[in-house]
Amino acid sequence: MNKISGLKVIAFDADDTLWENETFFREAEKQFADLMKPYVTEKEAMRILFEVEMDNMELYGYGIKAFMLSLIEAGHSLSGYQMTARQTHQLIEIGKGMLNKPVVLLEGVEAVLAQLADKYKLIVATKGDLLDQERKLKKSGLLKYFHHIEVMSDKNTDTYQSLINHLDIEAHELLMVGNSLKSDILPVLNIGGWGAHIPFHTTWQHEVVTEEISSDRFYEVKSMTGLLTYL
Repeated sequence: MNKISGLKVIAFDADDTLWENETFFREAEKQFADLMKPYVTEKEAMRILFEVEMDNMELYGYGIKAFMLSLIEAGHSLSGYQMTARQTHQLIEIGKGMLNKPVVLLEGVEAVLAQLADKYKLIVATKGDLLDQERKLKKSGLLKYFHHIEVMSDKNTDTYQSLINHLDIEAHELLMVGNSLKSDILPVLNIGGWGAHIPFHTTWQHEVVTEEISSDRFYEVKSMTGLLTYL
């Protein structure tokens, strides 16, 4: 496959692209299901939690705090509103535990950023809770590599076009690197940018894409280090 040319800006997703994140949600979901065992099966607990998250997304957006609120709402619903104050507190503690997790960089991330920073303008384009993402960026030690941090309420063609306008570049001068085809790659391809997909070993159900992507601006990359092959 040909190398990517004409770039000015490389944008990186944060969670599960720069550092580990989704694994913590899977662990929290398992803790939630265990707490719900007196009321429902694990499968039912997971199903209802996901439904509640989807219903709440327009109001709460993405991130751990939104997840905490959905845990509490789903818990009360599944228990027939019999869940105790102690159990509610346990759900809050699950969320706090997630917020206090260490920031673990994925393999090769800092070395690749250091190499690319001299040639391109690097930015972070992520979604989630602003405070939490700022905290993780500070703890990561990666801030020095980035010219701009964009925390989006959602990722779609409109938000990426707004980002491109803000950066004062053309769409074909942007490469988006991320683990989610739905949020990181497809919207950027649709407006004329480049996309490099680096899969993570676990994907949230809401982000799963089954369609095959056919574009000469799309690259499937096994690791962050592998990205250098195309630049």
